[in-house]
Amino acid sequence: MFGLDAFELARIQFAFTVSFHIIFPAITIGLASFLMVLEGLWLKTKNETWRDLYHFWLKIFAVNFGMGVVSGLVMAYQFGTNWSGFSAFAGSISGPLLTYEVLTAFFLEAGFLGVMMFGWNRVGPGLHFFSTCMVALGTLMSTFWILASNSFMQTPQGYEIVNNQLIPVDWLKVVFNPSFPYRLLHMATASFLATAFFVGASGAWHLLKGNKTPAVKRMFSMAMWMALIVAPIQAGIGDAHGLNTLEHQPAKIAAIEGHWENKGSEPTPLILFGLPDMQAEQTKYAVEIPYLGSLILTHSLEKQIPALKSFAPEDRPNSTIVFWSFRIMVGLGLLMIAAGLWSLLLRFRHRLYEQRLFHRFVLLLGPSGLLAILAGWFTTEVGRQPWVVYGLLRTRDAVSAHGTLHMSLSLLAFILVYGSVFGVGVVYLLKLISKGPQPYVEHAATGGPGTPRTASRPLSAADEPLDDRRNH
Repeated sequence: MFGLDAFELARIQFAFTVSFHIIFPAITIGLASFLMVLEGLWLKTKNETWRDLYHFWLKIFAVNFGMGVVSGLVMAYQFGTNWSGFSAFAGSISGPLLTYEVLTAFFLEAGFLGVMMFGWNRVGPGLHFFSTCMVALGTLMSTFWILASNSFMQTPQGYEIVNNQLIPVDWLKVVFNPSFPYRLLHMATASFLATAFFVGASGAWHLLKGNKTPAVKRMFSMAMWMALIVAPIQAGIGDAHGLNTLEHQPAKIAAIEGHWENKGSEPTPLILFGLPDMQAEQTKYAVEIPYLGSLILTHSLEKQIPALKSFAPEDRPNSTIVFWSFRIMVGLGLLMIAAGLWSLLLRFRHRLYEQRLFHRFVLLLGPSGLLAILAGWFTTEVGRQPWVVYGLLRTRDAVSAHGTLHMSLSLLAFILVYGSVFGVGVVYLLKLISKGPQPYVEHAATGGPGTPRTASRPLSAADEPLDDRRNH
């Protein structure tokens, strides 16, 4: 397909499926905690606005959760189908880590998800709130184990190699490897930030439509407070993560910066823009700021960062990709910080719900958090290449022995199925969001004649028919 061999197609297929998957868990992580806050405020104040917001976002959470589970199963199977070399080499570590996720996060979610979605009138308020808290905790625990597994692949430690297999000798070192704390904080914070702009964009859309109900105004206000507080924190975490990456994966940093060679003892400049050329071993049309690369990456005006030419050609990440994916991530982050500061200015002027230009800006930034997450994952995963377990197993040695035709057909099938199934899901999500928060109507728990009945499937919590064209 398009002149690509089976190895390249396997990489594209995994990148395609994981890119689809990460969108839904990112929103689920943030929404679960958001729902916990909303229900807590409802229990504390008995203000019906918080209750209405809870039930509105619960429906959207249910759809996200369902699509996240489905897309995650497919991705997990690919370790066995397309990357059997990785499973054979590192399965004794990656397998238990993913099992721990099931034993902790999935068990919590499976035990309390049904109560959270369908138990509002069936259990006491304390138990229902506890269930919401447990689901929120479950999403964070899932993040913990997934990031532990992936971080081990980036900065492995606590292992021995026996008969060409990784054998764990210290699980604490395996889990709490050098990059894990930074990557966990970075991903969890990114999920909260992505959710803030997801919620904020929905609020901005309704404000632009003239819907200024208390529920719409409150969810918009909460989203903007979250952006104001979390976006700068995320920038600080990213800086710390960059210092950690420079220490443990210097080739990745060199590729991100498009930095090919050091000139004597001269500090490293920051290349704002340019076109890295892997064949010519240079970044063409570079726009540089002297000294700034050293200042940002080493917090010094004297130190240099390693250059790409100091690494063998076969050990260099693809700078052409990570150079731009990193800048997309950073650029979107700066726009989110700007949105938070703008919202603060509008609060002081009492114009937060009136400034239509700001509402349009927030609406445009709706997908910015998710796009930044995708750009960040492309940066960290492509930047790890050519290794699948850094310094231990090359990606080409991890791929299964499939033919080009097989990989081409399976990739095409994934594109068609994902495009149709998740396309419908996204349309349904947008339909739910466009309806906006509605006053919640209490129903009897016993379910008499005419009382809506809820099936025991997660997606049934979003009870809006996809083809319903009635005016609400």
